[in-house]
Amino acid sequence: MRTSTIKQIIKAVIIIQLLALGTSCKDYLNIDDYFDDEFNIDSAFSNARYMEAYMWGAAAMFSDEAQTIRFGYTPGPMATDEGFNGLTGGGSNNVYYGMDFATGRISPDFFGDSNPNLNQWGKYYKIIRKCNSILQNLDRPEDLTTADRLRIEGYTRFIRAYAYYNILVDYGPPILLGDEVVNTNEAIDYYDRTRATYDEAMEYTCGEFEKAAQLLPSEVSILDFGRPTQGAALSLVARLRLIHASPLFNGGPVASSYFGNWTRSTDGVHYVSQQYDESRWAVAAAAAKRVMDLGTYKLYTALADDATPALPSGVTSDPNFYNTYPDGAAGIDPLRSYSDIFTGEAVAAINPELIWGRNTGYINEFISKGSFPPSLGGWGRFSVTQKVVDAYLMDDGRTKEEASADGYYSETGFTTEPKYFSGYPLNSGVYNMYANREMRFYASIGFNEAVWQALSSTTLNNHTAKYYYQDADGRGGVTATSPNYPITGYVIKKFNHPMDAWTGTGARHMNKAYPIIRYAEILLSYAEALNNLTGSHTVQVGDKQYTVSRDVEEIKSAFNSIRYRAGLPGLTNTQLGDAAEVQKQIERERMVEFLWENRRFYDVRRWGIYEETEREPIRGMNPDGATKETYYQRVIPGTSSFLARVVDKKLIWVPIPRAEMRRLPSLDQNPGY
Repeated sequence: MRTSTIKQIIKAVIIIQLLALGTSCKDYLNIDDYFDDEFNIDSAFSNARYMEAYMWGAAAMFSDEAQTIRFGYTPGPMATDEGFNGLTGGGSNNVYYGMDFATGRISPDFFGDSNPNLNQWGKYYKIIRKCNSILQNLDRPEDLTTADRLRIEGYTRFIRAYAYYNILVDYGPPILLGDEVVNTNEAIDYYDRTRATYDEAMEYTCGEFEKAAQLLPSEVSILDFGRPTQGAALSLVARLRLIHASPLFNGGPVASSYFGNWTRSTDGVHYVSQQYDESRWAVAAAAAKRVMDLGTYKLYTALADDATPALPSGVTSDPNFYNTYPDGAAGIDPLRSYSDIFTGEAVAAINPELIWGRNTGYINEFISKGSFPPSLGGWGRFSVTQKVVDAYLMDDGRTKEEASADGYYSETGFTTEPKYFSGYPLNSGVYNMYANREMRFYASIGFNEAVWQALSSTTLNNHTAKYYYQDADGRGGVTATSPNYPITGYVIKKFNHPMDAWTGTGARHMNKAYPIIRYAEILLSYAEALNNLTGSHTVQVGDKQYTVSRDVEEIKSAFNSIRYRAGLPGLTNTQLGDAAEVQKQIERERMVEFLWENRRFYDVRRWGIYEETEREPIRGMNPDGATKETYYQRVIPGTSSFLARVVDKKLIWVPIPRAEMRRLPSLDQNPGY
């Protein structure tokens, strides 16, 4: 008896010590093993502190949202036309699951011990069950105050809704359990459930975020950065509502092409609606406007200084271009206004653009190192495609095609003067393709003969990365071992701070945060939703009614603020008058603005252009070129990982693992698998 008591005291002390470590949203305490393995589960709800710890333990089961490349939990950039990696040839040792997805290797039988990450289905349901247990036992802790009970309920509903959100976007319609705590050790027929329709799942998930938003705080302290807020819940509603309104899920030819024959086996109901409903765009617009009206968020900007380049002269397409930001592009530094968000220069916890984000070491450990030149201790392999490079505008807002007419854009010759702007050094002798580009290009893309400053190192810094075949960072370089070279000639540089270094004396990194959802997305979502309206709609979102229509001034205001922050002119009146042209501009803008932020994968699918975009061959510069004349040629990578890429309608979603299908006879698989 005495020994048992001592053991219980020791366990309690361990839990209290763990609780003292803090409960930041993404540094959640995962003491769940103590409850599951050492205690009866009822102990988790015996007092307020245990219950809260159990809640954060459930939240800790989510993957780091930055984990989209190596060991990615979601297909991510390498499953799209924005990212590529020459390492993958398939096999059980591959760690770039996005490439496995793009090559069609993912199947219901693919998931195993060596490829576990894309198999998140079961984990999300474990999270949901834990949340349901909390909600069922909210009245049990006698020391739980009313305020704490409401707070825990708000976080728990958010966590549960976020689990359903992840199922919905990666797997499609989930099985909805409501508040049910599924029993254990029941007969198999007890567990047999059907999937909800897409519309039912969307309404339920958004409804749970709505309920959570009513209980969550409007803001959190710096020490609690990462915990979800009211704004995070409402912004995820806005994201989901935009997806729901988009062609893939909103009737019409795209929905018919992908889901016209996909019906629930138990009752023949279509999983995805085949009837177009324009009011969904109105709901999406209202959901975005609600976040805007909170007045909590705004685009991050850095003030101009002596190093800020002057705006290009002679721009007449936008009469407001030379006005002071936010009414124009003057008065801010466009490169730093964008790059500081991702490099660690802007303090994430107080950045008004980050609606929800998280501190993470993953960016430095994998994305940064995967992009850094091998000469500086990196892998040099996380490539960006030529399509992405071509999507960036010129600094005067013209496309490369438009600027070719007067030679402002050229794919012949090289620059003759070095430049230094906004802390960014640009060598002379750089290929003219990379001259005169918009500032987000320089903030995001590592190209041949770009400088990697690595300023924290006193011995290895200001390195010019040369990707010619025989050079140190090229395919045949003395320090580069295959496949540690950029197979397209470009790498993602967006998440690298000028101080970041991997080798040399004093090498260090800036701490980084990953933006789960930014205010820039809300603005572009608002513009897109309004642009797709043909009439006026009055809709209910939350507890408020909104009347919305295709208001050109509203579209212009939301869209142009993104362009002005990038140092670019906004939409012209001619463009604004053409809804198809505005949609085209929004698609380009989202590709550039959210590069490698895990939006492209979902965007091309919801727009119904997945097959079109993926059928375009991946292109880049020629890694076998040893000279400038042979290197700067557009080529298709000659690797097995490119040649094996497939385009298939089934790749809209990740398949449900076969093991789950065997357990639930009424569970229908995603179409095509």
